[in-house]
Amino acid sequence: MNNNAPLERAMRILVLTFCWFTSILVCISRIYLQYHSLAQVYVGAIVGICTGALWFIFIHFFLTPYFPRIVTWKISEFLLLRDTTLIPNVLWFEYTVTRQEARARSRKLISMKSQ
Repeated sequence: MNNNAPLERAMRILVLTFCWFTSILVCISRIYLQYHSLAQVYVGAIVGICTGALWFIFIHFFLTPYFPRIVTWKISEFLLLRDTTLIPNVLWFEYTVTRQEARARSRKLISMKSQ
């Protein structure tokens, strides 16, 4: 978000709070609607938290250091994987690149029509 650390931190906390809140609401609704028992919801929550933590550890410690090498594989090129870790704001980058490309194509189309 354009290097605005306090705003970015607040946004992360807001998103995290929203995710926790909706997760708790889903757990409560599963018990309230009698789709699951309290024990089943506890076990599901524990399994979900452990799976999420293991996935984060795997990605953060095992996959991220080797990602620049992984994106050069043929399968990665086929799946259109790319390394955007050096781009501070990917959304803004994509917006500006797409806008430049649209302008360039528009100019080319206009020049082709005038000939």
